[in-house]
Amino acid sequence: MNSSLTSDSTISRLSPAKINLFLHITGKRADGYHNLQTVFRLLNWGDYLHFSVADDAVMQTANSESDANTLCHQLLVLAGAEGITADIEDNLIFKAARALLAFAIQSDALPRQLAQVTVTLDKHLPMGAGLGGGSSNAATTMLVLNELWQLNFTCDELIKVSAKVGADVPIFIFGQDAIAMGIGEELTAIDLPDQQYLVLTPDAHVNTAKLFAHPKLSRDIAPLSIDIIQSQSNDYVQNLNTPYHNVFTPVVTSLAPAVEEALNYLQGLEQQALGTARMTGSGSAVFLPLDASIATDKKLLAKWVEEAPCKGYVAGSL
Repeated sequence: MNSSLTSDSTISRLSPAKINLFLHITGKRADGYHNLQTVFRLLNWGDYLHFSVADDAVMQTANSESDANTLCHQLLVLAGAEGITADIEDNLIFKAARALLAFAIQSDALPRQLAQVTVTLDKHLPMGAGLGGGSSNAATTMLVLNELWQLNFTCDELIKVSAKVGADVPIFIFGQDAIAMGIGEELTAIDLPDQQYLVLTPDAHVNTAKLFAHPKLSRDIAPLSIDIIQSQSNDYVQNLNTPYHNVFTPVVTSLAPAVEEALNYLQGLEQQALGTARMTGSGSAVFLPLDASIATDKKLLAKWVEEAPCKGYVAGSL
């Protein structure tokens, strides 16, 4: 992930959005979660997180994982996230820091002195859009704190910890386009061509629990092998051909007219863009892959954004 030092004690880092090129549910698990198959694509557009390190270190006295919550309150100051959650402990940034501390305590890897860190969130991604904003914030926090606190956990270790914070968090720890299985934590890198997208974010939000309980939701899509998904990328990268689809699309469009309107708008541009419009994740955002011949036509893209029924953005693959 992109990062830069803006001063001697502040790190700024892009917290990128993701899109799902397709999204299948292959069955329900014994733990209540659902197994899925998808290809995650990271974008060069998202939120920004700024990490400021205090001069004075905090002496920690944590002895068990139960101490992680108290220690997190001492070590983490969160700014710019007002209104996202009523309680800081429900914020994914706080949850990520707490999970990291708990794992460090469990692993007996926690230094005696730790720097207090202020995390300032510069929010651009809408919540509930299916773009992974909160999950990306959590992963970015975990990656940076792993460095600042010199915990030195590996990527594989962080992925395991991050899966406990949220199903979409591991892909942002992984940091590259990937085929995902399980609940999203079984990741296999995939090499995809650079791509530009027109992304629309309707002002709509559908409760996730309501989506998973909906009778129209397909939960038994036949699983595909990793080899098949890798070899059939032409069927879901630019265009979306059978059997690839997003199982949430008919559910969300039936519950949120604004999403249906945005998707219809993009479908009207498919012939020019030479791509298939689709929904990402289980949220409200929709996107249209752009052919290379269209991606450089800034005047046309600006027109499409201006005429869209909701906020629109042109973003590229990371």
